[in-house]
Amino acid sequence: MENGHTKTTEECLAYFGVSELTGLSPEQVKKNFDKYGPNELPAEEGKTLWQLVVEQFEDLLVRILLLAACISFVLAWFEEGEETVTAFVEPFVILLILIANAVVGVWQERNAEDAIEALKEYEPEMGKVYRTDKKLVQRIKAREIVPGDIVEVAVGDKVPADIRIIKIISTTLRVDQSILTGESVSVIKHTDPVPDPRAVNQDKKNMLFSVSHRGDARSAP
Repeated sequence: MENGHTKTTEECLAYFGVSELTGLSPEQVKKNFDKYGPNELPAEEGKTLWQLVVEQFEDLLVRILLLAACISFVLAWFEEGEETVTAFVEPFVILLILIANAVVGVWQERNAEDAIEALKEYEPEMGKVYRTDKKLVQRIKAREIVPGDIVEVAVGDKVPADIRIIKIISTTLRVDQSILTGESVSVIKHTDPVPDPRAVNQDKKNMLFSVSHRGDARSAP
């Protein structure tokens, strides 16, 4: 649900046509699963080293510098006299800068890919949901949770999906979401709407995120 953090709990439940007490019906679950797909990070095919290197030279400024280096090299080739060696210094320096830029760019791309793979390790395997075909809360694979599911998160649980909190069954709810936001302390959550539609994750106090830990709430993705 887009900008679900700005909606009231009643509006969220009405949007998905779900009851807080009974959850989704099997028909709704199938429909939402077919529409949104599994609840997991999409698998992306990693780029080859050559593809990453080529990408570093697709920037217009880099291409201009490369062209300038080629022109300087050609002019230096036809240079005569004692300054011949000195004339090659300029294109050589430009090429070194471009090579260094490409190395740093490839290194950053590799780090980004590794970070995504590392996040997948924090994806919980199971989640607890309420659905109409069962009278009590049931444990299912986290990838099978769909938008609209009523999810229960207890103390010590990994949050199995990005969730809009609709009810807190405790005095306060604190969640560790440092993996996502870098916050050094646990964050207090609530159920009230956050009016800013452009709020960053740190300001979405009525949301739980799937890389977070520890909570006690009943919520709806």
